[in-house]
Amino acid sequence: MSTLVVIGYDDAYKAEEVRLKLLRLQKEYLIDLEDAVVAVKGQDGKVKLHQAVNLTAAGAASGGFWGALIGLIFLNPLLGVALGAGAGAISGALTDVGINDQFMKELAATLDRGHSALFVLVKRATPDRVLAEIQGTGGRVLKSSLTHESEAKLQAALSAAKG
Repeated sequence: MSTLVVIGYDDAYKAEEVRLKLLRLQKEYLIDLEDAVVAVKGQDGKVKLHQAVNLTAAGAASGGFWGALIGLIFLNPLLGVALGAGAGAISGALTDVGINDQFMKELAATLDRGHSALFVLVKRATPDRVLAEIQGTGGRVLKSSLTHESEAKLQAALSAAKG
């Protein structure tokens, strides 16, 4: 079962910086992320979600491949690519995997203007190594499915001076 953690930051860029650290840790097999999204509340009060994976582009690429393959069968690969990419882009745009977008927008709407939040869905992690990496990055835990003890450790690591 995956664990949800939402951390709020007092500027628009810190959440993205921490997400990049987590993605680096994922390459080192210290954490397995199912989803990592940065939400930023702009000075205009609008919330923007910055997804880790662009599903529209992924759908278009996949659809283009399958469209070309089907197009070759019917001797019109260019039409197949165009139709496949269009259908894939539409299905990718309508797909919501990982953390629910509506939940993220509602929670991010409670942030102050110019602040950001990092939404992370973790499958598996090596907690001591991950906490050491994000120690002192600031932020506060807004919501999580961690135990009270684990959430307190995370908050302590975030608040601790970088050593």
